Amino acid sequence: MSTRQPAADHRAGERVGPLWMVWFTLAWLAIWTVQLTPVQLLLPLQLDTQSGDWLRGVVWSGVVLSAGGLAGILAAPIAGSLSDRTRSRWGRRRPWAIGGSLGAAVGLLLTGWAQGPLFVGAAWIIVSVSVAIASAALTALIADQLGSQRGTASAAASSAQAVGIVVGVGAVVLLGLGLGASYVLLAGIITVVGVGTALLLPDPAPVLPRVAALHTERAPIPRAQISSLLDHSFRWLLVSRFVVNVGNAFGTSLLLFFLLYGIGVPADTAEDKLLVLIVIYTVFVVIASITLGTISDRSGNRRFWTFASALVQACSGVLILISPEFVTTAIAAAIMGTGYGAYMAVSLAFATDLLLDPDDHARDLSMVNNSAALGQLVGPLLGAGLVALVGGFWLLFGAAALVSVVGALMTLTVHPRTRTST
Repeated sequence: MSTRQPAADHRAGERVGPLWMVWFTLAWLAIWTVQLTPVQLLLPLQLDTQSGDWLRGVVWSGVVLSAGGLAGILAAPIAGSLSDRTRSRWGRRRPWAIGGSLGAAVGLLLTGWAQGPLFVGAAWIIVSVSVAIASAALTALIADQLGSQRGTASAAASSAQAVGIVVGVGAVVLLGLGLGASYVLLAGIITVVGVGTALLLPDPAPVLPRVAALHTERAPIPRAQISSLLDHSFRWLLVSRFVVNVGNAFGTSLLLFFLLYGIGVPADTAEDKLLVLIVIYTVFVVIASITLGTISDRSGNRRFWTFASALVQACSGVLILISPEFVTTAIAAAIMGTGYGAYMAVSLAFATDLLLDPDDHARDLSMVNNSAALGQLVGPLLGAGLVALVGGFWLLFGAAALVSVVGALMTLTVHPRTRTST
């Protein structure tokens, strides 16, 4: 008697060298830089955060970010499914990574040129869809080519998210770039780095499940029985990632508004203080994601670390709620970075462990990405509503803590897959 092993395990013993990790990390660094720099800084400035009616700027920011996020969420599984079925001389992931990078460059240039919230929102949708396409292809590489290094690769992608914010916002602030020049810089980054790393990363032909089954002397499992999306644990992990990311978005997406109108930071220093918070957040995201990603590879206990890191994130909202000052906000940024960095690295690796069919890696992992992206989409919109509801920020950070705790508890319903045979 034997328990069937998921077809995804046929590559579980393979390891990649340091150059693979370098190119993979740079690819994600470019993705996150061009996606999050506008979210954190450029889009709020375009949508008139300095006007007298500051609540209007908050609401328009939430609407624009939500529209772009929704478009990306719809595009990602479609692009992932098409990538899974692509057979070309260039590979099946590489064409989509290149196409998404070039599309994002065009969208960024259009966003910099656009005037008014409707045109800015339309251009931002192009960026979001293109980034989703490239991200679906890149994420699939983790499950396609890695086994014991999945936590490390997931940590690279997660830590690049925080570093990307620093790279982008730091370049804009320190170089004193205007809106147009900032978007041109971002378009150049995704064109050069995005396309370059897509060409350098290997993209081997897939091993079909039926072929793998013959090598292991097992009959192929019908596709309807090995869909990850039908698996209880996989679905609950998607839900918990969504909820934890809503909590993170509550705590991070409206920081510029919080500095300006929550604790009264002068407008001429608000961007500098935002950069300080981002740098602090980044340092702890990187440290936590790399440390916990590596630990989870060695220990294999990904559920515990996923649960614990979400609870750490919740503590940051409590701290700001108790003492809404810049110093405590900086401490909270460190706590938030620690929890979120660890959570995103370990939960992504946890998701790859739950995958069942290698012919659906990109589609299924695009859903994993979407669960986080949907949280980051809903968070700013709901957060703007919470701020508008009470005319302040206390309810926003209280909700950030509560929602993060709920997401942590949901993780306990996810059961690691056991594989035994006799």
